[in-house]
Amino acid sequence: MHSTQAKGHRPEDPPPVPDRSVRLLSERPPCRGGPADEGLDGCSAPAADADAVDAHTVDADVARAVERQLDTLLAERVARAGDLDPGFARELAEPVSRFTRHGGKRIRPRFLWWTLRACDGGDGPRVTAALRIGAALELLQTCALVHDDVMDGARTRRGRPALHVEAAARGPADGTRPARDFGAAVAILAGDLALVWADDVVAETALPPAVAGTVRGLWRSLRTEMVAGQYLDLHGQAMSLCSPARALRAACLKSARYSVERPMALGAALAGADDATLRALCSAGRCVGTAFQLRDDLDDLFADPRRTGKPGGGDIRAGKPTYLVAVARTAAEAAGDRRALRVLDDCVGRADLGEEDLDRVREVLIATGARSTVETRIGRLTAHGLRRLAAVPLEPYAAGRLADLMRAVSGTDPGGGPDPARCDDGTAPGPRHAGGGVSGR
Repeated sequence: MHSTQAKGHRPEDPPPVPDRSVRLLSERPPCRGGPADEGLDGCSAPAADADAVDAHTVDADVARAVERQLDTLLAERVARAGDLDPGFARELAEPVSRFTRHGGKRIRPRFLWWTLRACDGGDGPRVTAALRIGAALELLQTCALVHDDVMDGARTRRGRPALHVEAAARGPADGTRPARDFGAAVAILAGDLALVWADDVVAETALPPAVAGTVRGLWRSLRTEMVAGQYLDLHGQAMSLCSPARALRAACLKSARYSVERPMALGAALAGADDATLRALCSAGRCVGTAFQLRDDLDDLFADPRRTGKPGGGDIRAGKPTYLVAVARTAAEAAGDRRALRVLDDCVGRADLGEEDLDRVREVLIATGARSTVETRIGRLTAHGLRRLAAVPLEPYAAGRLADLMRAVSGTDPGGGPDPARCDDGTAPGPRHAGGGVSGR
């Protein structure tokens, strides 16, 4: 087995995380059988879905193609839930389905898709497999967000009440159990159900044996890394551990790998990319994925809540040990800025923090240079990621779309044109797009 961590680790890379999940894609057994038996890479595999779509159709609107796949998969699973118990289907399965299908920018499936296309993948079976695994990524995202909101006590998500808040409103009216506790318990089960469905979709996706081993190894790593990153975040929050190095490591595990690197690796694996290409793409994805999380930290305080879909200052109220706050605290300590430290001590972790106090925190983040430092770090990480992407021999148009998506999630597009996060809606091959960023988790 080989690690996806590229050699020659550079200072601007996010911290390395040990990995043993990726096998050499070149070590595949020889194919047998004729054309009628060929699967993703010419090897024997189960037949593709009868309604598989053409790759160019997906290119025009990746998000919509994934949503159509979700519609089909989730309708089947809600129906099965109804066979078990109508109340279970109505109160748990249907809310999971609605949460997954409504909202979100489908960032992770799009990283998977454009990496697949950039590696010159795009026949029928690959398209079907990519859409299914893209749908599984969205279900995994549902699990992460629903559990995240319970842990953070968040009230809204994607501009609507969080799932645990909705469940609490449907809670018992006889006072036998607090509605808040009931809502939290239901949301935990909802997240678990989304994870089960995600695993089922991956397990049921037809893949040749060599590709299946790599894809499922990546999937196992992705799930564990996501939980590890969330734990580091939660532990740092509980213990008031807030160093820049620790915050970067948590960002790498919680977001960089889960949101960008692993989806890109899955796309490369489905396309049959060799090991050197896979390593280079993972390195690029890790840099940009870390920039993505750092952008999310900034957006929590400085972006319009109407764009992010959640109230501003949630990370500050929850006391999250973000890189942004860690840099501000370190700078204030080095400068002996007692006022700045007092503001951070008074405000970070206060659930009842008002807008006036949030403005005080914003002033400290600007005055200490933390906001500027994080913006610079985002720019450098994104530039490194784009350089590493450009060094890989890829199909030009799809590689351009992948680069656009990288710029969009890190919020580093210099343009001012349409947001590349929305350019999948009916865009034909042509010049690259410029635009604004994409909010985080």
